[in-house]
Amino acid sequence: YLVMCAIMWIFRKVNPHKAKRGFRIAQTVSAAGMALGHGLQDAQKTMGIVVMALVIADVQQAGDEIPVWVKISCAVMLSLGTYAGGWRIMRTLGRKIIELDPPQGFAAETTGASIMFGSAFLFHAPISTTHVITSAIMGVGATKRVNAVRWGVAKNIILGWFITMPAAGAVAAVSYFVVRLAFG
Repeated sequence: YLVMCAIMWIFRKVNPHKAKRGFRIAQTVSAAGMALGHGLQDAQKTMGIVVMALVIADVQQAGDEIPVWVKISCAVMLSLGTYAGGWRIMRTLGRKIIELDPPQGFAAETTGASIMFGSAFLFHAPISTTHVITSAIMGVGATKRVNAVRWGVAKNIILGWFITMPAAGAVAAVSYFVVRLAFG
């Protein structure tokens, strides 16, 4: 919200068509930053799970370097996942919550990338890229009007976030008990 307010104030006297053209170009850079932030966050979490499995299986020792094949396979899987289903997420975020124009997209992506870089490098903390960009888009959308944001779509996304963890835990517990009954 604050980044978009600053952009609107800085470019208040500029021809809107020229500004949008410039922001289309700038959005290429902000999208690249967002993609790098996505890799910094989500690929690291995936690599951590794979390495944990390798340590548990006594294939690798705790504290050893992450094998190159793990890094490459996690990067490939992240890329394939984004390629396969990322367009649906991008369409929902960029069109269904609010119709973003180039300045808004730039503001949301720049803010999201900054938060992801900051949490990765300053705090060494993993965060959800989807949470970050969705929140940034809602903030940017609220600069038009608070009711310009389709809060029903946003509510469904946020509800999905809260349901994911308990649902994943329940599936893991059921899977554990099924495997334990079958092989235990």
